[in-house]
Amino acid sequence: MLLPATGAEARWTQGLDTFGQQVAHTVMASCASKGGFDLPQDAPPPAFIRLFDLPDLDFIARHGFSHSAEVPLPAAPAATGRSGSPDEVRRCQDEGAAAVGVLRGTYASLQAAWFKELGSLNDDPATVEALAALPDCLAGHDIEVSDEDGFFRHTDTRLQSVAPADLPRENRVLGSACADCMRPVEAVREPIRERLRTDFLADHAAELDKVRETLVPSLQGAEEQHGVRLSFPAP
Repeated sequence: MLLPATGAEARWTQGLDTFGQQVAHTVMASCASKGGFDLPQDAPPPAFIRLFDLPDLDFIARHGFSHSAEVPLPAAPAATGRSGSPDEVRRCQDEGAAAVGVLRGTYASLQAAWFKELGSLNDDPATVEALAALPDCLAGHDIEVSDEDGFFRHTDTRLQSVAPADLPRENRVLGSACADCMRPVEAVREPIRERLRTDFLADHAAELDKVRETLVPSLQGAEEQHGVRLSFPAP
């Protein structure tokens, strides 16, 4: 969950990140219920957020880009019909942020160090060589872009501009192209990430020992305290 090296492993990471969102959502809702007011409805609900630095190609091939697995949430408190004041809403938001801070404090700095380490792949010669073939492959799918970032920009533009009735088809087309053309790239990058992780584990052994002692109890405690469950997107 903390140190993903493959797209499939990133599903575990999504679940951990989303668990923090669920905790914040639940704490805020409980705070507002106790205060006798409703929270604004403009905040997005908790969602699984994919890590495109670690593309989950099996998921993308099956679901495309616009589909996200549903995040289970506890039943919402009954509406009161009264909107909270800015100060009341801010107080509940602060309570939610504090609860997440307690949870993530056990692992956030270590995970951030790992994701920074993954950035070194951008200059790795084998990765650069594999990515050089990407534009030609995508051109075979009628997608003219110059690099990986260009493909994701193209995808965002297409999915935002296509007619709603055409969205499922466009999603499948883009997902199929991505999975087809990125598999050779991921075949190169995944072993490199795994080697990086082996070195990272050795270099951060003491920190990891502490996280191993604290992470699972902190997740279990948060589940019991807030009534949420750790969950993960299915492939």
